[in-house]
Amino acid sequence: MSLPEQPSPLTSRLTALAQRVGLLGRGCKPIFERASQLRLPFAAIPTFADTICWQAGPPLQRLKDLPRSALSGPVQEDKADARLALLRLVDVNHRQVEKLDLRKVDGLVNCDDRHASFEDYATSEACRKIRIISYRDFVRTLTQALPDFPEGHLDLYQTQWRGERLFWAGEQHPEAFASAVAYARLRGLEISLTADITEYRVSESGLQALEQNYHVLAMPSEAWSDATFMQLLMEHDIPYARLSLLRTQGSPEFLLLPKHSPQASALGEGLCQAGAPDMLRYVRELD
Repeated sequence: MSLPEQPSPLTSRLTALAQRVGLLGRGCKPIFERASQLRLPFAAIPTFADTICWQAGPPLQRLKDLPRSALSGPVQEDKADARLALLRLVDVNHRQVEKLDLRKVDGLVNCDDRHASFEDYATSEACRKIRIISYRDFVRTLTQALPDFPEGHLDLYQTQWRGERLFWAGEQHPEAFASAVAYARLRGLEISLTADITEYRVSESGLQALEQNYHVLAMPSEAWSDATFMQLLMEHDIPYARLSLLRTQGSPEFLLLPKHSPQASALGEGLCQAGAPDMLRYVRELD
C-alpha cells in the first residue's frame, strides 16, 4: 500500500503562516498560497535622498490632500474608503517664526536638479549666469527671488521624513535664491526674515488605523499584466484600490487591500510572502 503524499516543506511553512494569521477560512487558503508563489519583479520603495529638492523621494505630503481621482479601482466605495484612510496618515501644521536666519533655508520646492546643497547648486550650469561679488550684488540677486526684501517674508515647507531641511516655496528665480543664501553663508551675513512654515508629519493614530485595516503594498507595473495575479483579483471579487504616488518612471504603484475582507487579507499576506514591500512598515521606519 502506497503511503499518502506528504506536503512539501514550502507548502507546510506557508500553511503554518496562514494558520497563524487566521486566513484559512472558506476560499482563502488557495488565494494565500497562489499569491505567495507569485514571481513578480518587486522593487524596494525609493528612499529619501539628501538633496535640496522637495520632490526627491516619495511625496508623502501629497497624501494629506489626495483628490478623489487619485485612486483607481473597480468599486467607488472601496476607493473612497481607502482615500479616507490615507488622508489620515499625514498631519499638517502651520507656524510663523518672527525672525528666521535666511542661512537656515537649505531646500527648494521648485527645483528639478539633484544637488546636495545650495553651494553645490550655485556652481551648477543652472546658476552659471549669476555673479555675486559684493553686498550690492547679493541684495540685487536676492531681490529677484524676494521682491519685497528686506520687508518680505519666507514661505517654507518642512517634513518629518526630510529631517531639519527647510524648503523655500517660491516659484520665481530659485537659482537666484539659492545663490544668495550660499553667498550669505560664505560671508557670514545674518539676514532675518519672517517665515511661514508648513510642517508635515506622520500621524501615529492614522498609521495605526491603516495598519489595522489595510495592507498597503508596492506593486510593480508588470503585476497588472500578470495573468495569475489578475486572475486572483478577478475570480475572487477581491476589493482593492490602486494609488500612483511616485512620479519617476517604472516606480511601483501602491495596492490597498482592506483587511475586513478575508479574501483581500489573504491576498495581502500572500503578496507579502512573495516579496511585496510593505508601505506602512516603510513609513513607520522613517526617522
